[in-house]
Amino acid sequence: MQTFFTLVVVVQVISALAIIALVLLQHGKGADMGASFGSGASGSLFGATGSSNFLSRSTGIAAAIFFAATLALGVFGGERKPAGGVMDNLPVTKVAPAVVQTPAPAPAAAASSAQSNQIPK
Repeated sequence: MQTFFTLVVVVQVISALAIIALVLLQHGKGADMGASFGSGASGSLFGATGSSNFLSRSTGIAAAIFFAATLALGVFGGERKPAGGVMDNLPVTKVAPAVVQTPAPAPAAAASSAQSNQIPK
């Protein structure tokens, strides 16, 4: 499984580099304007219009390979266990729970004498 994972990563990196190279080789939309004013760049390796079809199809194929490799990495990479963090290696210490003291209830005799000291209206 590790070999397959490594192979998919290599395919993804190669397809990413191919996409970068193919995009940089393509002409922009404004490149034809310079060719019409006498620039010699129009007679390239694939001809004036032949490069757009070849390079755009090659870019599409490389992009499809890249997305398929990314999907494969997402599916097969999800089965890996997380490596853990720094907090996972700390020693476990037991702490005694805090004792909560509740106040003692007031005596019943003091409560009844406080009510009798009030002056009625």
